[in-house]
Amino acid sequence: MRAAKSWKYRAATFAVLGVGLVAALPQAAIAQTTLRIGMTAADIPRTLGQPDQGFEGNRFTGLTMYDALTLWDLSSADKPSVVIPGLATEWKVDEADKKKWTFKLRPGVTFHDGSPFNADAVVWNVEKVLKQDAPHFDPSQVGVTASRMPTLASARKIDDLTVELTTKEPDSFLPINLTNLFMASPAKWQKLFEAAEGADAKAKSQAAWAGFARDASGTGPWKMSKFTPRERLELVKNEAYWDKARVPKVDRMLLLPMPEANARTAALLSGQVDWIEAPAPDAVKEIKQRGFQLQTNESPHVWPWQFSRVEGSPWNDIRVRKAANLCIDREGLRDGLLAGLMVPATGTFEPGHPWRGKPTFQIKYDKAAAQKLMQEAGFGPTKKLTVKTQTSASGSGQMQPLPMNEYLQQALGECYFDVQLDVIEWNTLFTNWRRGAKDPTANGANATNVTYAAMDPFFALVRFLQSSMAPPVSNNWGFINNPKFDELVTKARQTFEPAARDAALAELHAASVDDAAFLYVAHDVSPRAMSPKVKGFVQPKSWFVDFSPVSMTP
Repeated sequence: MRAAKSWKYRAATFAVLGVGLVAALPQAAIAQTTLRIGMTAADIPRTLGQPDQGFEGNRFTGLTMYDALTLWDLSSADKPSVVIPGLATEWKVDEADKKKWTFKLRPGVTFHDGSPFNADAVVWNVEKVLKQDAPHFDPSQVGVTASRMPTLASARKIDDLTVELTTKEPDSFLPINLTNLFMASPAKWQKLFEAAEGADAKAKSQAAWAGFARDASGTGPWKMSKFTPRERLELVKNEAYWDKARVPKVDRMLLLPMPEANARTAALLSGQVDWIEAPAPDAVKEIKQRGFQLQTNESPHVWPWQFSRVEGSPWNDIRVRKAANLCIDREGLRDGLLAGLMVPATGTFEPGHPWRGKPTFQIKYDKAAAQKLMQEAGFGPTKKLTVKTQTSASGSGQMQPLPMNEYLQQALGECYFDVQLDVIEWNTLFTNWRRGAKDPTANGANATNVTYAAMDPFFALVRFLQSSMAPPVSNNWGFINNPKFDELVTKARQTFEPAARDAALAELHAASVDDAAFLYVAHDVSPRAMSPKVKGFVQPKSWFVDFSPVSMTP
């Protein structure tokens, strides 16, 4: 395909640059016990405690240097990842008032700077994103945190190892959502604040957070060592980590931004790095032939188009939404462009998942049916429907967003769509996602292509389908306003019995598929390639990974 060829040309151009970047690294940093990783991100995700760059940021600068009250179990390749105790050892909802939760905290935990983790630290970290008059409130951290736990209202210390969290409404999803609130050191920030220069307290606070990003302090299994923005981040193992089973087995981990797939692949094959995210699909055969490892696993991560539903959007016609879903040959995309590295999507969840439900609209490749629907909507070979999608050249999960969108552009053209692509930088796309289709940053686009994690009810469904989750609250980018969706979200959120909650979520998912709420394209398999020297890695069924058990042979 012409699209694939043009992509290869662009990627090959950048490959030289990518290899050059790694080759320029100081040799001292490349020790025997150093794991060197080429990320899909174009920049190092923020390091101050609430990463940007989507969940890739959480993977590399969140879960490494920081912990949350609750964590994901990433120890198994066979079982779905579930929430387990982290900095909290247990929690329970108040039976008399289901807006109140009590969390018991893990004793004896310290931050990297040596200060204690306690209830005061939890309250401080909640207030950094929720309490606007707090001295340490940081607006830059709000979008990637508060939008992921929109019902959390406040935190209150009960004693040194007990906190009470209050939500705006009963919310059975809260313990899951708290996996996104990483605990940064209040003591470290306070020292930076006292030493900062600035015209007022707000300026000093901003300076303190900037300083914190350069010299971070969390409680995680990795500590910051050296940081060069847009170039590399070096982490060293935390020998004093509270979970002795998760003290890292390598001394250092070096994170390198490499947004072009061919650049990452070239760096791996030439020995410049030991591990890459999302290798170039057309290099998979060579990677295997040369003895490198290719790790994949079904991942709760979806690659879609999210439609605008604002007044005047072409996607307000359900016939158009259904036509787009029927016009894509997902198996062809998988077997051709992506070299098998995807699972075709027929919804957010596939058959067998407890939240799948029983949708009546069957998403499949049926070009004739798609063309018929478009003709019923008033379009045809001589009158095509112009649609515009915002996407990125790289960084959109473990997929290849630009060549995939060029594939969709060509495929949808056969169903009377004229697809325009607005290609922007990944982190900008992610930021625009939270601003919504009505914001000028949409640049006239009526769809956006941001991959999303589907690990839990809020991330998989609620933040997109509930009308109150429209920007700036959360990620209902297209301003969907469907009373049935709202009713089912409320039912699920206020159901604390697991089986009944699953049934409500299944009903919600089925309703969203029947409404063709998204253009569902692919599920991620999280492909990553690595040197045969890398040992001990477990590829979980998760968007996240645990780097602690990884070791390197000489």
